[in-house]
Amino acid sequence: MQEKLEFLRREALEALEAAKSSEQLEELRVRFLGRKGELTAILKQMGSLSAEERPKMGALANDVRGFIEKELEVRGKALAEEALARKLESERVDVTLPGSHRELGHKHPMTSLLDEVKEIFIGMGFEIIDGPEVETTFYNFTALNTPENHPSREPQDTFYFSPDVLLRTQTSAMQARYMETHKPPFRIIAPGRTYRKDEVDATHSPMFHQIEGLVVDKGIKFTDLKGTLDMLFKKIYGEDTRIRFRPHHFPFTEPSAEMDLQCFNCHGEGCRMCHGEGWIEMLGCGMVHPNVLRICGIDPDEYSGFAFGLGTDRMAMWRYGVSDMRLFFDNDMRFLTQF
Repeated sequence: MQEKLEFLRREALEALEAAKSSEQLEELRVRFLGRKGELTAILKQMGSLSAEERPKMGALANDVRGFIEKELEVRGKALAEEALARKLESERVDVTLPGSHRELGHKHPMTSLLDEVKEIFIGMGFEIIDGPEVETTFYNFTALNTPENHPSREPQDTFYFSPDVLLRTQTSAMQARYMETHKPPFRIIAPGRTYRKDEVDATHSPMFHQIEGLVVDKGIKFTDLKGTLDMLFKKIYGEDTRIRFRPHHFPFTEPSAEMDLQCFNCHGEGCRMCHGEGWIEMLGCGMVHPNVLRICGIDPDEYSGFAFGLGTDRMAMWRYGVSDMRLFFDNDMRFLTQF
């Protein structure tokens, strides 16, 4: 039995030194020390020994067991260190090499302009509100004093889901929604996307961005509207900016006007950008029609107000000197990275 135990010691040592992985070590542990392993098989022969030999063989068997367990531990640590060394070598990074350049994103020019406009209005005491893009005909037209026979309500001009539901043609619908649930005085702007059946060209798109503004209080006059818009465009385009108002008609304002911006390219002389007129149409505006106030539960004999709706797409065109609105939405990085 002594010879078998010594042979087992040598055999285990050779096998452990030849092991190349932790999986092989586990197989060897089971082979030599498991319940059905080689050491257990030898110990089962203890019954055939004399009483004098049993203690000696038992001590030797424990020594062999301890030896194999220690070698298993030593070889396991060695294999772990080798694996770590290989991993470090394979994942080695040369810190002297130059780093990889990562392009950083930035705001879309339309978003940058909208944020700037919001900050200007916040500075003038306005609240920013938001509303649904899928709107009802009541809020989009009826509550804004737009009669049923008005051309803007025709299917060829508007995207309808049903006779009473449509994609909003203007953020003006937020006027009625806000006035229904709030009492004056208030100052609000409602920025967002709007939709009309326009043909796509350099200055038109079936989807465009608009900011609707509304002020209702006692004693509001047209001069308040003019001063507000004059302040806005001077903040955006510079203190030498000039604006003008032309009489117009909108069903939801009375009196109504179109506001033009003097062409910053030719300063009123006339050029390709302003189509030779010297002025660029920017927005529609006017004093809130008494019927709109009345429909929304506000007494027009006590309160008055002004409203305006401006397209931020065209504002961005003039602000950045872009002649074609489609460039903002083509997702051409060569264009967008300029801003």
